[in-house]
Amino acid sequence: MLLKLLFENKNDVVPREKILQTVWGYNVYPTTRTIDNFILNFRKYFEHDSRNPRYFHSVRGVGYKYTE
Repeated sequence: MLLKLLFENKNDVVPREKILQTVWGYNVYPTTRTIDNFILNFRKYFEHDSRNPRYFHSVRGVGYKYTE
């Protein structure tokens, strides 16, 4: 669901709050570290160099962005 949400909002920053509500819903309250761990795994799988991501970008204090 997180990957789909990022793909659907390509080149736009998706706020953490929207990610938490869309992917996990209102009744489940995962920590924001949960999102960070998913993004870390996406980078390990999709990026050539996970320390210098090309596709999955963190936007400090806001959320995440997927770019092609």
